[in-house]
Amino acid sequence: MNGTQMNGMKLNGMKLQYVGVHKAFGAKTVLDGIDLKVGVGGAVALIGASGSGKSTLLRCTNLLEPIDDGAILLDGDDITEPGRDVDPVRRRIGMVFQSFNLFPHMNVLSNVTLAPRKVLGKSKAEATDLAMAMLTRFGLADKAGDYPDRLSGGQQQRVAIVRALQMEPEVMLLDEI
Repeated sequence: MNGTQMNGMKLNGMKLQYVGVHKAFGAKTVLDGIDLKVGVGGAVALIGASGSGKSTLLRCTNLLEPIDDGAILLDGDDITEPGRDVDPVRRRIGMVFQSFNLFPHMNVLSNVTLAPRKVLGKSKAEATDLAMAMLTRFGLADKAGDYPDRLSGGQQQRVAIVRALQMEPEVMLLDEI
């Protein structure tokens, strides 16, 4: 598939595009021909009943679930093509899950500096400086040494957002934010 066209259609500044996305779990169809365009700098809120496929669409976008048919394009590139290496795609997409998935045995600062150090190769000092700046921005600097079980649900959620942003993603997926 050409990175700037799909079926003759120009993608004109589209960051994400869903084209006829289908996903079923057994006989239960969850995503039935989803077509959606999200422009560069755009924001979309998915609103619907529990079980309507909102989380599934996000999980498919982050390549945690394979789609059954259609395509998901990131900057015009089909990220759902079979055999795709998912790691480079996931480095471009940040995701905050409903349950936040913070490491309970690590304090806030360790939670938000681990991936930038291990995946992006940042030094401990650089990762810490960037993390503290972001924690300050989110009103959490005083919680840097606390463990997740000492934080309120809202504080845990903000830590999870900071952790995702520390990876400098191009796209953020926020489930039940």
